[in-house]
Amino acid sequence: MAEAVHLLLLLTFVFFSSAQSASKVLFHGLGVDYGQLGDNLPSPEASVALMHSLRSSAVKIYDANPEILRALRSSNLVVSVMVPNGLLPVIGTNQSAADAWVSSNIVPFYGSVRLRFLLVGNEILSNYASNSTFWPYLVPAMTRLHRSIRLFSLHGIKVSTPHAMDVLQSSFPPSSGCFRSDIAVPIIRPMLEFLRRTSSYFMIDAYPYFPWSENPNSISLDYALFQGNSSLYYHDPVTGLTYTNLLDQMLDAMAAAIAAEGFAEVRLGLAETGWPNAGDLDQIGANVHNAAIYNRKLAIRVAEQRGLRTPARPAAAIPVFVFSLYNENLKPGPGTERHWGLLHSNGTAVYEVDLKGRRPEASYPPLPPATNNEPYKGKLWCVLETSGGVNVTAVAAALSFACGQGNGTCAAIQTGGKCFQPNTVAAHANYAFNSYWQQFRSTGGSCYFNGLAVQITTDPSYGSCIFPSKDN
Repeated sequence: MAEAVHLLLLLTFVFFSSAQSASKVLFHGLGVDYGQLGDNLPSPEASVALMHSLRSSAVKIYDANPEILRALRSSNLVVSVMVPNGLLPVIGTNQSAADAWVSSNIVPFYGSVRLRFLLVGNEILSNYASNSTFWPYLVPAMTRLHRSIRLFSLHGIKVSTPHAMDVLQSSFPPSSGCFRSDIAVPIIRPMLEFLRRTSSYFMIDAYPYFPWSENPNSISLDYALFQGNSSLYYHDPVTGLTYTNLLDQMLDAMAAAIAAEGFAEVRLGLAETGWPNAGDLDQIGANVHNAAIYNRKLAIRVAEQRGLRTPARPAAAIPVFVFSLYNENLKPGPGTERHWGLLHSNGTAVYEVDLKGRRPEASYPPLPPATNNEPYKGKLWCVLETSGGVNVTAVAAALSFACGQGNGTCAAIQTGGKCFQPNTVAAHANYAFNSYWQQFRSTGGSCYFNGLAVQITTDPSYGSCIFPSKDN
């Protein structure tokens, strides 16, 4: 028993002792994530100007787009670039490939662009079915790219990779944070050793919106939006630390997991955070009001603390990037995926925000009221969006996808079925989209179909053709 207590005290001490050189601030204020999955987005030059208008301090891009990097030569923004997931097997097994990538994508801009992070892949350790083939190459690719950076004497560039919160097996209470058993030993430990050796950051994507929206009756919205009062604070029973907001809680769960592996000195970086400004009808709390409050208060918090700091690591300044610069209308998935932007795709503001965090909250114009902070009640259907006309070829492909998922998704629109008539691509897509969504929405299926579908609240059933629906 005494040994167990000693071990707990030692872990707690290591967990807290981050008075390392981590107090250094990489950049002041918030950076912004510059995704490009939208049509008719402003040019890179215009985008850089918009970042300056938002008073962003840094930018992260999801590739090493030379056009964007050329536009950034005229800025003072701290810049992070990314190696695509698909290149990991080649770079992870071939030093010459790593050298060639750095030579082509980094060397031409070194010195004229403030490059600080080279991120290797994106959320590789999430989504086992899609990404697990890349797992063995992740740390080797990071190591080889670091060697390339040294080869070309590119000082000041840190190599890392962003992780989603699902790398954790446990996150509550924060002090119980630990990594998933399938990745802890084979991948996380060698990665943490690499990050410690190179004085780099463990980068994470942390969105309080997701745990809140999944548990709105258990987690206060005010706590998720940095608006909690003392009655909403959470007290960790092991460490005794008090949490005033959900983001700190999430970050310290990750810090605890890192400390539990023996690497408490490895710093955290927040590669993505934010709040959606809109979403599907059943996506609670996705609105402009909440998004503006979250990002404004986050910016103020970072400004006041001179870098984001958490209860477990008060001396360690965490660099923060807000997702995202634009609403990206080509992103697949539920509606929120296309509505994280500070700006609309035409460059106009979704809401006003000062990413330096120096503008008083009272100086902002009134926000539209939040109308969906309670779970949606009633039935919903997913049908073909016809307001902009129907591209029969695209609809036919989407129809084929919906019907190809099995489980009798399209039985009713087969010859002789109750929904076979009218026998048109559009009518069959109406039924198939809805049938697919009703069956698979609980496991990640979305009412999107490459922008061809829309949610409705009016029952589209007709005659003996019944469109299934479930109460929300």
